[in-house]
Amino acid sequence: MESLETFIVESTVPEEGDAYKGIVADIITELVLGGAIGRIKVVVRPEDSLYLMAVILRGSQPTVKVSDMASIEVSNYLKNELTISIEQEKYLPDLLEKLWARYGRTKVYQPERNTLKMNAEDVNAEVEFLKDMVVADPRSTLQSRLVEMAIRATPEGFRVRYHSMDGHRFVFAASEDILKPEWIQEAQDIAKELMEDE
Repeated sequence: MESLETFIVESTVPEEGDAYKGIVADIITELVLGGAIGRIKVVVRPEDSLYLMAVILRGSQPTVKVSDMASIEVSNYLKNELTISIEQEKYLPDLLEKLWARYGRTKVYQPERNTLKMNAEDVNAEVEFLKDMVVADPRSTLQSRLVEMAIRATPEGFRVRYHSMDGHRFVFAASEDILKPEWIQEAQDIAKELMEDE
């Protein structure tokens, strides 16, 4: 696991703190989140059935547009045909899903591994649209991995959960009981403290 700037686990039962720290570290490694997380603090209070987590991310990755991963050109004006030449293959499945949703599977074909062809009525307008079309949003997949990390690290039975992500801050609260507003605020305050450590 890539080293974190801050990694704190506090528990009102001291011997549990190290166990939770090990669990969280293992999950961060399994979900390959070490490069994304800069600071993390977990607070566990068994007497309140409370688990809090605040995470400060190292930075966010920008969205990936078609123009970032492929080049687009009009290959045949007479047939209104566009060619998309794939330069970053890892985004190809995401691109295909987006194209199929917009144009239908029958209008998009793949004559070669890194080449897609399709037809459009106004090819020039379509080229401009496609260049700016978002193929992947790493931030949304990162948020789902952070939620998965938090849920997996939560004690058994803590099924009442709250999470939010605001910019570089992710907060999570879980309990066996109804979450009190002050607990959610405490998680937000922990995130603010971690931000001040910069």
